Amino acid sequence: MANSSFASTGDSSSSGRSDRSLRPAAGARRREAEDPLQLALLYFCQVEAGTPWKGNDVLEKHFEAVERVAFSRGLSPEGIDILLDFALGLRMGSKCGIRVLKCLIPASVIPESAVVKGVSWFCVGKMPPNMQIMFIRWFITMFDLIESKERLHSLYGFFFCFLSDENLCPYICHLLYLLTRRESVKPYRLRKLMNLQSKMGEQPFLMVLLSLYKVFCPEMVSLTIPARIKNGFKNYDSTWKNALSAVQKRNKAEIVMELQAAVSVRPQSASRKRKRNCHLSVPPLGSCAPPPGAREDGVLGSRVFPLEQLRTFPQLLQNIHLLELPAQMGSVLNSPLVLHYINCITDDSVFLRLDYWLGHALHEEFLFCKDTSYENNSEAIEFFSSLITAQQFLQEGFLSTEVFTLKFLRVWDGSLFRSQILSLLSYIPVIPCSDVKQLLFEPLIQLFFSCSLYFKCSVIECLNSMLVKWLTWHAVFASEDQFDMSISGHSPTNMSLSGIMSSVVELVEFVGRISTIALHMEGYNTLLLHFVLNFYETVCDMYVKYDFPLAIMPPAGVFYPALLSKDPVSVNQLCHIMFRYRVNLLSAKDPEKQGKKTFLVNSKTYRKYNQYVVAMVWCLWSSKAFMAGMEIEINPDLLAQAGVAEYRSSFNIVHHPALTGYAIDFFHKCWPESKQLNLSAIKGRHWDWYLEYLFTQGFDGLREFIESSIRRLSGPAGLNSSRAK
Repeated sequence: MANSSFASTGDSSSSGRSDRSLRPAAGARRREAEDPLQLALLYFCQVEAGTPWKGNDVLEKHFEAVERVAFSRGLSPEGIDILLDFALGLRMGSKCGIRVLKCLIPASVIPESAVVKGVSWFCVGKMPPNMQIMFIRWFITMFDLIESKERLHSLYGFFFCFLSDENLCPYICHLLYLLTRRESVKPYRLRKLMNLQSKMGEQPFLMVLLSLYKVFCPEMVSLTIPARIKNGFKNYDSTWKNALSAVQKRNKAEIVMELQAAVSVRPQSASRKRKRNCHLSVPPLGSCAPPPGAREDGVLGSRVFPLEQLRTFPQLLQNIHLLELPAQMGSVLNSPLVLHYINCITDDSVFLRLDYWLGHALHEEFLFCKDTSYENNSEAIEFFSSLITAQQFLQEGFLSTEVFTLKFLRVWDGSLFRSQILSLLSYIPVIPCSDVKQLLFEPLIQLFFSCSLYFKCSVIECLNSMLVKWLTWHAVFASEDQFDMSISGHSPTNMSLSGIMSSVVELVEFVGRISTIALHMEGYNTLLLHFVLNFYETVCDMYVKYDFPLAIMPPAGVFYPALLSKDPVSVNQLCHIMFRYRVNLLSAKDPEKQGKKTFLVNSKTYRKYNQYVVAMVWCLWSSKAFMAGMEIEINPDLLAQAGVAEYRSSFNIVHHPALTGYAIDFFHKCWPESKQLNLSAIKGRHWDWYLEYLFTQGFDGLREFIESSIRRLSGPAGLNSSRAK
C-alpha cells in the first residue's frame, strides 16, 4: 500500500510539472488571440463584402487598433497584405478603403505580391478615381520599401496604358519614372508621350519622363528638353512620409535601447522632440532580393548582383557588369564603391535620379518646411556631410543642389549650417553672365556686408574654391578646336568660351569690389587680407596653370593695402602674386615657348601691371614711396606735418613696418656690441647680406619678385604691351 501510495503521489507530481510547462505556451497563444491588432487583421481578412460600416462598433474598434499600431510601430508585411487587399477590394465601400490606405505605414518592408495584388484590382473596374489616385500615391511614397520589383517592372506596359486618364496621368508619369529602365523605352511609347504632350501642352511631369527617355535613347527623342524643369513631380504625401519617418526612428531607438540593455550600458534619452520634418536620412544601400543561383561567395549565376553584398573593390571589378543600381538612388551617397561605379558608367539617368531624390529631400526639409527651428540638428549636418563628400568624390555637383543652394541664399541668415552651405555653393557650375548677378551676387552681397569678419573670410574662400572648380573644369574639358562645351558632364546646357570668360570676369570683378569695401570696413584686417590674396593667387595663374586665356589685375583697394601691410606674410604673398602675373603675361606673349593658344591681353592690363611693379620697386627697393606717378600720391605738406623724417624710405625692405623686426634682428647679428639701433647702416654689402637673410626666413615671394623685376643697375623691369623688357 505504501508503495502504491508513493507511486500515486509521484504520478501526480509529474503531471503537475507537465501542466506548469504548458502554461506559458498556452498563455502566449491566448495573448496572441486577444491581441487587438491580430483580432483586427482577422476581422478584415474574413469580413464579407457588403457588410454595412455605418454604426458598426466592431469595425470602429478594429480601425482604432490598426491606426494605433500603424502610427506607433508600423504594420507587419502580412498586415499590409491583408489591409491592402481589404481596402482595394471595396468590401465595405471606398470610405473605409481610403481610411485604411491612410494608415498603411510599414514597419519594415512591403511584400511585392501585396502590391501586385493591389494593382490587379484596377482590372475589376469598380475602384473609383479617388481610390486609384490614392493607391498610386501610396505606391510612389512607399516605392523604396517594396522588397523586390521584378514583377512590377513586368507591369510597366499596364501602368503605361493609364496615361490616357487625365486624372491619373501626373501620378502614372511619376511611377513610370521610378520604374523606367533602358529596355522600357520603346518607339510606340515615345509616340504616345509626344501625342500627350501635343494634347496637354508642356506639362512638367511629361517633360521629366521624356527627359529620362532621352537620356536612355537620345537618338529616339528629338525634342529639346529644358535644362531645368520646375516641380516635375509634386509631393502631396508628406503625412505618409512623416509617419513613416517617425515609425522608423522609433523602431531604431527601441533596437538601440535593447542592445544597450544587453551590454549593461545606461541608455541615453532618445526622446528629443522633433521640431521639423525629417526627410534627410540617407536610406540604406540595397537592391532586389538575390536571384536564384546566388552563391555564398557573392558571385551570381544570374544577371543581377545585390548591392548589399558589395564589400570590396575587387568584388566590384569582378561583378561590375552584373550590378543594378538601387531604386532609391540617395542610398549611394554613403557607398564609396557604388560611387566608383557611378563615376565609370556613362549613363546620365543615374544623375537624373539622384537629382530627383536630392531635390525632394532638400526642398521639403529647408525651403518648404514651415518650422524653421534647426538648432543642434545633427541629422542635417550628417546629411550635408554625405552629400558634400559624394560631390568631392565625383568632382562635380548635382543640379538639384545647385538649384537648392541658389534658392536658399535668398532666405539664409548666414549662420545656419554655414560651412555646409558654403561648401555646396562652391560646387555651383559656371553660371551664365546674364544670370550670375541676380542668382548669386545679389543675395550673397547682402549677407556679406551684414555678417561678421569670419563670415566674410568664409565667403571669399568659398568663391575662391568656386573659381578653382570653374577653371579646372575648363582645363579638363576644353579643347583647342571646339569651344561649345557642356557646363557639367550631365547637364544639357551649353556655353561658349566667350560666355565662360564673361562669367569668370564677373566673378573676379565681384570679389574685387566686395574685398575693397570689406577691407576698409574691417580696418584692413590681416586675416581677411590673407583670404583675399589667396583668391588672387588663383587669378594670377589662370593662363599658365589652367590654360584659361584671361588676365585680370587686382584693384588698387587690394594691392596697396597688401603692399603697405604690417603683416610680413601679406607682403611676401603679394610679391609672389606679382611674380606669377609676370610669368603668365610673358607666356601670353610667347605661346610657342609654353605651347599654349595665343590670346590678346588688353593693353590696360599691361599698364596696370607696370604701374604696380613700379610702385613696389619704388617702395621696397628705391625708397621713393608716395612720389608723383603712383596711384597713392599724398600731398608733401601733409607728409611734412606728420613729422616722419625720411618718409620716402619708410617702406623699403629695411624700414617697412612688416619687415622692421627682421631688420632689427639682422642689425643685432651684424653689430652685436652696438648699443644704438641704426637701421640705416644696412647699406652697401650689408644690403645684399640682409636680402640673403630675408630669403632664409622664408620670403620666397620677395626673392622671386626681386630676381625677376628688379635690375640692380638699370632699375625696375616692367612689361610693355608689345614686348617684355
